[in-house]
Amino acid sequence: MEARLDFARTAPSGIRSLQELEKYLHGTGLEPQLLELVRLRASLLNGCAFCIDMHSKDVRALGEREQRLYALAAWQETPFFSARERAALAWTDALTKIHEEVSDTLFTMARETFSEKELVDLSLAIVAINSWNRLAIAFRKPAGSYRPDLAR
Repeated sequence: MEARLDFARTAPSGIRSLQELEKYLHGTGLEPQLLELVRLRASLLNGCAFCIDMHSKDVRALGEREQRLYALAAWQETPFFSARERAALAWTDALTKIHEEVSDTLFTMARETFSEKELVDLSLAIVAINSWNRLAIAFRKPAGSYRPDLAR
């Protein structure tokens, strides 16, 4: 698939805003591996090939096991994820599939697992990846060339 246009070059100031949000997220204290699982899960739900490629590579670079990556599409049916990861993945599903209600039960589970600040930061991470997914899908950013930057 050929890219339609380079959105980062076309609107650098707008993209810098998203990049600043990413910088903020890296400093929140949320576990890097958790953030990458959330990014990968949202990208799978949205069908964003570029972001799936990117975040599967990033989470592998953090030491993630292949078994958990393969099971991420059906995380609810597996024993491979911790309670904290399950709460984050459920929150990701709800905020990504925004046409569905974010139930009180889910909110309560998330609040029992995450502090208020952590839950807002997790939500911002989900907002960010959904934004990146929509840009990459709309403008057909090609998958396959991404290399993890372990210095980030």
